[in-house]
Amino acid sequence: MSHTCPFDIRQIPFSTRGSWLSLSPVTGLHETTDAIHLDSHVNGLRAVLRLAPVREGVVTPVEWVADATRFAWRLDDGAVVEATFDGPDAVRLRGSGLALRVVDPVGGLTPFTGSYLFVDPVDGAAVFTSYETGRRYRIRPLAGSIDVVGAEALGRADRSVLLGSDVGEWEAEIRQTTGGPRGAHASFDELVAANDCAFQEWLDLVAPWRDESTQAAALAAFVLWSATVSAEGELTRETILMSKHWMNRVWSWDHVFNALALAPGHPDLALDQFLAPFDHQDETGAIPDSIGHSDVLWNFVKPPIHGWGFRRLRATLGRPMTIDELVEVHDRLAAWTRHWLDHRRAPGRALPYYEHGNDSGWDNATTFDGARVVESPDLAAYLVLQLETLCELGDELGRPVDEWMLERDRLLDALLGELWTPDGFVGVEAHSRRPTSGTSLLMLMPLILGTRLPDEVRTVMAARLVDHLTPFGPATEPPRSSAYDDDGYWRGPIWAPSTALLESGLRDSGFGELADEISARFRRLCETSGFAENFSATTGEGLRDRAYTWTAAVYLTLCADAAHGPAVDRQ
Repeated sequence: MSHTCPFDIRQIPFSTRGSWLSLSPVTGLHETTDAIHLDSHVNGLRAVLRLAPVREGVVTPVEWVADATRFAWRLDDGAVVEATFDGPDAVRLRGSGLALRVVDPVGGLTPFTGSYLFVDPVDGAAVFTSYETGRRYRIRPLAGSIDVVGAEALGRADRSVLLGSDVGEWEAEIRQTTGGPRGAHASFDELVAANDCAFQEWLDLVAPWRDESTQAAALAAFVLWSATVSAEGELTRETILMSKHWMNRVWSWDHVFNALALAPGHPDLALDQFLAPFDHQDETGAIPDSIGHSDVLWNFVKPPIHGWGFRRLRATLGRPMTIDELVEVHDRLAAWTRHWLDHRRAPGRALPYYEHGNDSGWDNATTFDGARVVESPDLAAYLVLQLETLCELGDELGRPVDEWMLERDRLLDALLGELWTPDGFVGVEAHSRRPTSGTSLLMLMPLILGTRLPDEVRTVMAARLVDHLTPFGPATEPPRSSAYDDDGYWRGPIWAPSTALLESGLRDSGFGELADEISARFRRLCETSGFAENFSATTGEGLRDRAYTWTAAVYLTLCADAAHGPAVDRQ
């Protein structure tokens, strides 16, 4: 096997750029099995087929070995089954000394659920048709035998396909398709070599600065590469999902961090990541909460960090932007900003509100314990930066900017005049005007305004940050807080986006040494604990989804900043 970027498949699924398929023992929300499954990410996470190595007719315990180009089930005596991708829609398999049983993991078939198995008279392929994904899975032998059990059976039955035998060598493919047969051309070794070349090219563009001090760079690049899917269904551009586990969607602020990681080396793909949710922008200017293969969710939105993100994206983008691209970004941001100004402000109020913690991205932060509909200081800060970005783009494109500047000044004045106290920022319940604070790190996010804030405000906020600092970085809730929960989502764990925003804000606020320290702690955390959705603030253990792309993206961005200087200095 190649030794390119080895990883634990229990933590990170095996997949390839552009594919809606993956190999993984993860079959659902926090559900990890003792077998590898072919998962499809069409219509959610679907464990379509279970793949089990067999010797002498019995499923055999094996070692799982994975890297960026190949996965293997291996025995100590050299017997092995190997898998690699043949493009985005097919998995090529070959074995020596082991057979592979491919099984319908559910077993039950109804008129609306399950998988039907038959043998295609055209070429003898075994075909599973899945109601859950709406796709067919053609299993075709390329060398060696195939044995089909349960063909054309209805109801509950054993439906399985045995590939090869434990004597000699064999080869086969599993192809997800909407139609009929397609021939295989390249050999297994040629596919591995092509996949290795494609990944190495990706890695060199995403992390050209890597060295011995950034040992997790290749794995971070693989997490992004393998979570990328082709344009299909509701996703109109090649898009990086948040994960090819159960978080296999795009949320409308997560995408910004992925765009920033790609900006220097993959500028076109980075712009696609930035614009992907805006393809669904509605007539009010809102962008959806999240987008999956087959659905778009509108019950919440996400925070408007897009002005902040775009300025950093453009500062590091590997090519100049065209006028048409600048116009599109301007118009999308203008409509998104108008949504907050026109539809999220109570009559006579300057400050917009979140309808729920989910709108903020910090779903259950303590900021929202006392009230849900909240004028939150982070929201005002994001919009101040977004309005400034619109002014800059407007000046460049010859568009009117006076209204944006007036709104920017009005928001900044209201943020400082209504939400600042001697102890720090508070939120305000939008109906009663009652303050709601909590001890969440969310209250420190206005630091992204940097020197737009008075010196005394920045000093108080930096002092409050001390309560949140752990050896692994800034906890979203102070560990000494009575509300702290080690695995409490936004009530304790360390997250990539909060770290990235805070690091940026500290740097812009004149606290460069503290920003450097937070960056270094987060990078060490990823190098030790991988790229989980979030991390325990007390142990550094990875929590929840263990292959999360915005975590990998923030790691890569912070590494690039450490190598070349922060994005703010490159503008």
